[in-house]
Amino acid sequence: MLKLIECPRDAMQGIKSFIPTNVKINYINQLLTVGFDTLDVGSFVSPKAIPQMADTDTVIQSILWQESKTDLLVIIANTRGAIQACQYEQIAYLGFPFSISQTFQLRNTNSTIEESLQRVEEIQNLCVKSGKQLIIYLSMGFGNPYGDLWNAEIVLHWIEKIYKLGIRTISLSDTIGVSNPFNIEYLFSQLIPAYPEIEFGAHLHTQSHNWKEKLEAAYQNGCARFDGAIKGYGGCPMAKDDLTGNMPTEFILQFADENKIEHKIDTFAFEKSLNLSLKVFP
Repeated sequence: MLKLIECPRDAMQGIKSFIPTNVKINYINQLLTVGFDTLDVGSFVSPKAIPQMADTDTVIQSILWQESKTDLLVIIANTRGAIQACQYEQIAYLGFPFSISQTFQLRNTNSTIEESLQRVEEIQNLCVKSGKQLIIYLSMGFGNPYGDLWNAEIVLHWIEKIYKLGIRTISLSDTIGVSNPFNIEYLFSQLIPAYPEIEFGAHLHTQSHNWKEKLEAAYQNGCARFDGAIKGYGGCPMAKDDLTGNMPTEFILQFADENKIEHKIDTFAFEKSLNLSLKVFP
């Protein structure tokens, strides 16, 4: 059974023109009817860095979360954001972008990798006390555009550090779309058997010509948790100038249907969301 995480926050954050708050709320309310396991609905970060998410507080307080079985997730980049997020009953998950590229970690969270690991420990302690769960997004998990050293051993090294802090959900993030079937296959085939207590996910950014081979490589090597964004909108504005879009959720569903993989998505509600997305994104 596939576990699908829809990421409207990731889809919206790179758009320069501000999406009205009521439009965000209506869109998220529609997504809450679809049957996603989790919705990534906002972030508690500096509005100077991500102005599109400045209204996350209002959005969270306004959406009809109690009427849905879908859990809510927000992204945080430091302890202050985590403290803020933990105050909301609505939020089940906090997501922290932990990059194994030193350059990107400094750009994204204004901290080194070692400093970020300390933040992860602090945030994990807050989550335990508040009844939340921390999800680590291993950013630049398949490589980076900065020339920073990357190899599978580096990935394994930081996974072990994170595991020792009690984190049990880690999503490998292809922040700029550089993953390929070979490194996807290698990482998941190594990590999933080695850490049976961890739920590994795939947050894949992609282009239209190579999406299927990425999904196949991840799924065939044990990954059943996938992040997506309807129509493939989004990408990380902190990564580089040209955004590589998210994995389109409709492609994930197409892949599941073609391979007779079970999921919990209400196809009618999903089609309504697809149509509504055309009014949300410019």
